[in-house]
Amino acid sequence: MHNFKELKVWKAGIEISKIVFQLSKTLPSEEKYGLISQLIRSAISIPSNIAEGCGRGSNKELHRFLSIALGSSFELETQLIIVKEFNYISQQKLEKACAIITDIQKMVYGLQKSLNT
Repeated sequence: MHNFKELKVWKAGIEISKIVFQLSKTLPSEEKYGLISQLIRSAISIPSNIAEGCGRGSNKELHRFLSIALGSSFELETQLIIVKEFNYISQQKLEKACAIITDIQKMVYGLQKSLNT
């Protein structure tokens, strides 16, 4: 079992979740059950799956949950691009969020690679 609270990637997942929560407050209310819901679920899925994988009994299980977190990060990135395409956020906000997501993706890949060796 790994202590997820010490992982930099988990902390980054919490950070992107907070950014997405703040961003979702600025989106039109008619997106409450559409984009807002999807954004929040994807963002929360990242640190949640990292934590769940750390709580499992094997590195194989951790690897599997890291894969889910990674998929959620790509899903979130896509949703943010869509939000930008609808002109709900600025290019600057998109780039800031995507930079954090890219860092998360790199950290997840690295952690998965370390589990394989």
